[in-house]
Amino acid sequence: MGKWLRSLKQYFRDAWNELRRVTWPSKKELWNTTLTVLVVIALAGVFLGAIDLLLTFLVNLYIR
Repeated sequence: MGKWLRSLKQYFRDAWNELRRVTWPSKKELWNTTLTVLVVIALAGVFLGAIDLLLTFLVNLYIR
């Protein structure tokens, strides 16, 4: 159990050291990236909705 606990402590120590090396984005970069993601999601939703409506219309034409 002692070896397991030491390796767990070492894991968290190494993880903490890696987090110190991370270059975190500025607030402006974070905001721009978040806005970009939201716009792309909205555009994808509109595109998929339009495709769904088109396919529904075509299937209804085929069924009738």
